[in-house]
Amino acid sequence: MAGSSTLRVAWRLLRPFTLAASLAPILVGTGIALVQHHFRLALFLCFAVAAVLIQAATNMFNEYYDYRRGLDHPDMVGIAGAIVRDGYRPQTVLALAWSFVGVAVLLGVYICMHTSWWVAAVGTACLAVAYLYSGGPWPLSYTPFGELAAAVAMGPAIVMLVDFVETGTISPAAVAASIPVGLLIGNLLLGNNIRDMEQDRRGGRRTIAILVGRERGRLLFAAVFALTYVLVLLFIVLGYFSAWTLLVLLTVPTAVYVVRLFYRYSEPAQLHPAVKGTAVLLFRFGALMFVGLVVAAWVS
Repeated sequence: MAGSSTLRVAWRLLRPFTLAASLAPILVGTGIALVQHHFRLALFLCFAVAAVLIQAATNMFNEYYDYRRGLDHPDMVGIAGAIVRDGYRPQTVLALAWSFVGVAVLLGVYICMHTSWWVAAVGTACLAVAYLYSGGPWPLSYTPFGELAAAVAMGPAIVMLVDFVETGTISPAAVAASIPVGLLIGNLLLGNNIRDMEQDRRGGRRTIAILVGRERGRLLFAAVFALTYVLVLLFIVLGYFSAWTLLVLLTVPTAVYVVRLFYRYSEPAQLHPAVKGTAVLLFRFGALMFVGLVVAAWVS
């Protein structure tokens, strides 16, 4: 029982549903590469593992620094709280985060050796965002720019980087595909901040949700979903994607569901399913776009 409990806590420490934010852009970037008839399995696996490790490390940095700043407490909502609820030593969490980063860097070196050292420059910038989101003297998560920084670093940067690693170039389709993915990643963070806005306000954060208020935050959240699907349709019309990409529209019911939850409830415990639903939508969107791109490559 003790071992099982330890594994459950370790699993929560990774915040597994947030890992969709690293997997979705990798799937989309790989799909774009496959349309161009390029795929390098070893590099794909290294990139996927490195991205997941960095996302998990980001979650741990957030856990550690939220604890250090007194933002976390035992009764808070969500799967965070390995330190305040489960008794993990803060230094253990921080050391585990840096060990994940170390392994990701080694994988990045392997990728650079087989592609270009320019990958290291972009990867370093993404790593900096991962750490500075919650670490450093002026964390991005305490400002209105947290969603934007994370969306760019985890959406466009990863989609285009995967395409470059696989093909040696960045195609216009990769640029186009990266935009809706980035919007959904930003929306995941926006939804999280709407849920936690009262706790964040007490902790001194000035997120977008806090600055614009709950009602405008809800409207922005719904508008980002709408813009995402409009852009997909526009890019299909412009010829960046095939009609098979319309598969992503299967996620529309989930978008409607989570928006309704945000409009129906205000309590964090009631909004937590909406945040998880947004993460699930992000992963399904990336997976369905990948399938659409692969089918388009196969039939071409």
